[in-house]
Amino acid sequence: MPHKIGFIVVSSSGHEDGFSAKELMVHAPTVNGWRSPRLCQYPQEIVLQLVERCRIRKLQLLAHQYMISSKIEFYISESLPEYFAPYQSERFHRLGYVPLSDNEKTGFKARELKSVYMDAVGQYLKLIFHKNYVNKYNLYSQVALVAINIIGDPADYSHDSNNNPSREKLIDHYLGSKSDDPALDGTYLGKSDFISPLDDLAFDMYQDPEVAQIIRRLDEKKREAVHHERYDYAKKLKQAIADLQKVGERLGRYEVEKRYAVEKEDYDLAKKKKQQMEAYRLKVYQQLQLHNLLDAELMIRKPAELPLESMIYANIKATNSPSCEQIEPEKEEVWNAESLLEEKAGQPASPEPIFAHQSSPPAVAHPTTSREAFPKENVEFLPYDERPLPAVRKHSEEAITYLEPEMTEGDINNPPRSGIPGEPEPLTEKALREASPAIEVFGEALVSGAYSKTWSYREDALLAVYQKLMEMSVSTPKEDLKNMMRAAIFLVRRAIKDIVSSVFQASLKLLKMIVTQYIPKHKLGKQETSHCVEKTLPSLLSRTGDSSSRLRLVASNFIQEMALCSEVKPLQIVPVHLVQPLKPNSPIHLAMSQVELVECLLKDMGTENSGFTISNVMKFATGALEHRVYEVRDVALRIIFDMYRKHKAAILEYLPPDDASIRKTVLYKTLFDGFAKIDGKLSDAEIRAQKKAATEEAEKQKKEEIKVLQDQLAALKEIQAEVQAGKEMESDFQKPKDQVNRSPQSAAAEIPDDHSSVANYLDNLCIFCGERDESFTDEGLDLHYWKHCPMLTRCEHCRQVVEIASLTEHLLTECDKKDSFGKCQRCSEALPKDELPKHIKSKICNAAKPEQVANHCPLCHDNFAPGEEAWKSHLMGKDGCKMNPRRLPTINKTLLVQPGKIFL
Repeated sequence: MPHKIGFIVVSSSGHEDGFSAKELMVHAPTVNGWRSPRLCQYPQEIVLQLVERCRIRKLQLLAHQYMISSKIEFYISESLPEYFAPYQSERFHRLGYVPLSDNEKTGFKARELKSVYMDAVGQYLKLIFHKNYVNKYNLYSQVALVAINIIGDPADYSHDSNNNPSREKLIDHYLGSKSDDPALDGTYLGKSDFISPLDDLAFDMYQDPEVAQIIRRLDEKKREAVHHERYDYAKKLKQAIADLQKVGERLGRYEVEKRYAVEKEDYDLAKKKKQQMEAYRLKVYQQLQLHNLLDAELMIRKPAELPLESMIYANIKATNSPSCEQIEPEKEEVWNAESLLEEKAGQPASPEPIFAHQSSPPAVAHPTTSREAFPKENVEFLPYDERPLPAVRKHSEEAITYLEPEMTEGDINNPPRSGIPGEPEPLTEKALREASPAIEVFGEALVSGAYSKTWSYREDALLAVYQKLMEMSVSTPKEDLKNMMRAAIFLVRRAIKDIVSSVFQASLKLLKMIVTQYIPKHKLGKQETSHCVEKTLPSLLSRTGDSSSRLRLVASNFIQEMALCSEVKPLQIVPVHLVQPLKPNSPIHLAMSQVELVECLLKDMGTENSGFTISNVMKFATGALEHRVYEVRDVALRIIFDMYRKHKAAILEYLPPDDASIRKTVLYKTLFDGFAKIDGKLSDAEIRAQKKAATEEAEKQKKEEIKVLQDQLAALKEIQAEVQAGKEMESDFQKPKDQVNRSPQSAAAEIPDDHSSVANYLDNLCIFCGERDESFTDEGLDLHYWKHCPMLTRCEHCRQVVEIASLTEHLLTECDKKDSFGKCQRCSEALPKDELPKHIKSKICNAAKPEQVANHCPLCHDNFAPGEEAWKSHLMGKDGCKMNPRRLPTINKTLLVQPGKIFL
């Protein structure tokens, strides 16, 4: 039956002082809840860790009356994400979102309770809060969440109960009885999906916390009374629960009023409310005692303060969560935030209550103290919120087990529930029916050890089975040998799932002996070997996804060893199981172990009569290429490369065609480049590198030619200077009248020779933009290059003047800050490395085309015609680059010069 799930807050994006997200871990009328920082950026997020891996059935969110998020998204995960790695959001599976009301209709005086029904499995829940609704009360644009309630049930229990009916249920069915009859178990209406009203968020937010715990414990006693058919007592408890709910609501109002008085510094009223609460509480408790309903077991005991580390659980095998785009709320309630203050208090009373809170002592390493802190006989009767965490309970039990040899005489006098000290507890009815074949072979005493809650008994039972099988005589009838082997496999299959390392390794030892020694020794045949492998392999594969790296490695090594052993290899069972397609959102550890096992075994076994074929391996590998985790995709690439080395063209049938559109995907570009490398061809990257080297060489030659021309220009200038000096000397001897009578034609005849014409042409000319100006002396040209030439720009990082056409290559190869830049493979531009992941993920950049097709401008990011002249047209033309700040002054200057040319 779904019930309330405890949780802790793992992280949040921020909070206002006094309104931490950890407030959400407490449900009471006076809680403040979480509030985002003032003037924060959106979205905001909170990550919750459930006490165990659960199937979430229902979420309840209590919103603030005016700090309201417009939308809340839900994500779920099986394991704790690596928060400081890129693309962290991909580690969560999106479930959907719910919108919230803007609350204008209530005048911002009510709080919305949103109930969301879902069916999702995981241990980590992330809530993303989008931008707030704007209203006059929310001055700092904040969002808030007053409370959150999670209702569900353990994932493994839910999965087993829904999909695999137990032998107990089947037997009851054929006997004509119903084990889930409401009259037998006392559950609400006998419905497996019924949610108790006591687990509803409304119950905790209205009720006094102490009374709420008493109600829950009375409810447990009521269900126990129904189970034992004590209906008069159950009726009395039912009436007491109904009355206590009204009492809890009144005490909750008193507590709110007391808190409000303290905030207003009205301490007389606060004292009055406190006395009123204590007197009312005392009166109610006395009435409960009068009717024998409040005994020592129902006294409220606060759970021992536990370290947060004890709440971190090992991840269990993942189950895919159903996805939905929008989660539709099926139930909405609106609470008045001020209604709790409207009812005035009754008459004050004086005496202090005699019932004080009792805190359990913290659990320590001594066995007796651990049993007192978490008594086994009382755990199942505690309400869910008061039960000790499984990790702590297991830790306490293991501590007891380790110290059992040192128990004192006083401890021996208090035997455990099993009855006989030193022996495992007896089997339950369900376990007796489930393990009946094993009990017929090995006896109830040995099987009860395999089912024991104490790990050492479980390990001893497996070792005893190992010894029995080793001692079996060859003359034993084959049918008895098979029955013993199948009974042993039943226990092995159960022990493989054990969380204790020594028990798990004992199960592997027993399984190895059965496959490699017992079956060959007694010549039981391939059919029995196949039975052993098929029954245990799925459980072994699930352990390769264990949260412990050591256990993952042990399970993977054992599967690999088993697949290669001479008894199992001809059966081809392991390869067929391993190449089952991966789901894109399967857990990372499980997926990594599976692809690594396929990679290793494929190298050892090949594709000839091994269970591996080109078809099933390629379908598996191409499916793994779609996995959300990079490491899994990387191993899948290695598998495909290994297959290509052996089978070449046959592999290409399972891949998309190698064309430009497919190569836009980085994964397939890497894949096809790898194929080219295996074939001894140059990849696209290497071809581009060669083109770049050729371009650089051409640029180098161009610069050398320019240098030669500049040297020639300098020589021409010297010749021009000498000619000019000779002309001035001749003019001194001529008469003034000759100068007057000379015609323009005679003056033109004295123009210098060809050397002088070449010098005049190259002088005062910018070789980049083609502009000519008398001010372009050596210094003038430097100034022109530095500030005005539209074909050049200054690097913002090293202040060097470079051509715009080669700006990207400069940033990547020449700039002083080149190590801080990376290249986007889509648009071919250089970007700072800290911005590059976000840029690549957004995919909004304009893709560059090949150089022979088009040029790509690093300023405006547009593609235009190829060639050198196209660069001039783009950077200097009227309709050219809009992001070139030097283009417009050049155009304006040209327009000013053109009218002068017209009127000359």
